[in-house]
Amino acid sequence: MDGVLRGPRISGDFFLEPDEALDVINAVLDGLPAGLEAREIGARVQAGLPRETVMLGVTAEAVGIAVRRAIARASDWRDHGWRLVHEEPQGPALHMALDQVLAEEVGAGRRPPTLRVWEWASPAVVIGSFQSLRNEVDAEAAVRYGVEVVRRISGGGAMFIEPGNTITYSLYAPETLVAGMSFAESYAFFDDWVLGALGELGIRAWYQPLNDITSEQGKIAGAAQKRLAAGTVLHHVTMAYDIDAGKMLQVLRIGREKLSDKGIASANKRVDPLRRQTGLPREKIIERMIGHFRGRYGLVGDGLSEDELRLADKYVTDKFGTPEWTARVP
Repeated sequence: MDGVLRGPRISGDFFLEPDEALDVINAVLDGLPAGLEAREIGARVQAGLPRETVMLGVTAEAVGIAVRRAIARASDWRDHGWRLVHEEPQGPALHMALDQVLAEEVGAGRRPPTLRVWEWASPAVVIGSFQSLRNEVDAEAAVRYGVEVVRRISGGGAMFIEPGNTITYSLYAPETLVAGMSFAESYAFFDDWVLGALGELGIRAWYQPLNDITSEQGKIAGAAQKRLAAGTVLHHVTMAYDIDAGKMLQVLRIGREKLSDKGIASANKRVDPLRRQTGLPREKIIERMIGHFRGRYGLVGDGLSEDELRLADKYVTDKFGTPEWTARVP
């Protein structure tokens, strides 16, 4: 009530030595201004810990995030009844439209929070909302290879897509799930389940700020995010299962520049396919990922409604399938 923390208590399934360190953390938190950011709370906690403290499964920064989320009355994954949408292959522009439609539907309360796994009907380049079309894409190469260029509503970089060669998914969640987190912190939060799923597949992967998932063998995935005024967070990720690196570098201009700048001779060193790291069929990896999400947070099978598909088709006609949108940043 007076703008400071009173009697906070930290608990969880972590390891902490010595035992007295938990009392120290609680004492440091008691009386702190409630308006401090998570990183500031974490810094205070770190400074107050005994030098010999060992923390496993928790960090001072994580304590700061937990405190901010408690103050913001954040929801938890299992507070929501998650739905799974995994439809037949769809066109690139329709995928862009569905992201907006489902995010809006979750924000309006007409759809529960949802995990959507994409299937691609044709090759595509998906550019970020703020990227320059001509700077990112070689238009002649795209036409030559039959690659459709579309623009998504989230920021971030370009993605090269071929059916069967990527694993793409979206999460549509209420903002309460990431309440108290910074934009950067929410990326790691949304990607944590994927790291667990990859671990079960024998891949030691980690989050690489701001928006990459990587392993010792190379980059695995890239994420992008959009906050909608309706109160929804759209978080989507594209993972490389297999890749035609030569074709990708002919279609994407930025890919050629990055490789040149870093002096990398082989494009395969930039994005390491999951096929090589797991030896599993793409469908099996998706099945294992969905199973991990279900076991961790709960998940019920669902599908797209007629109203959602009708609205998505309208968005394709009015927005995502138009040159005005695709070339909005020429």
